[in-house]
Amino acid sequence: MTDAPVKQQSTAAFYGQAVASFSVAMAATALGIFRLDANAWVRGFLAIAVLYLVTSAFTLAKVIRDRQEAGQIVSRVDQARMEKLLTAHDPFEKQQPQR
Repeated sequence: MTDAPVKQQSTAAFYGQAVASFSVAMAATALGIFRLDANAWVRGFLAIAVLYLVTSAFTLAKVIRDRQEAGQIVSRVDQARMEKLLTAHDPFEKQQPQR
């Protein structure tokens, strides 16, 4: 009755694709900002905005992952309690009359 959830792990190819995609996107954005026909202040502002966007995206992904993992832990604790109650309960045991 124990259905332990299978821990999902990314493959090396998926990890490599994610890193490559992120690298290409950052390089293309940096090149676009560098080649932009604007003064240094505008390019600097855009560069800082991109870095802020990237860091906030990483933070959001971490928060979502942490919340999901916390939910799985609570679910496992609840499941363990339920299994303990079910194993301790004997439906064929004669009950004492209540007074």
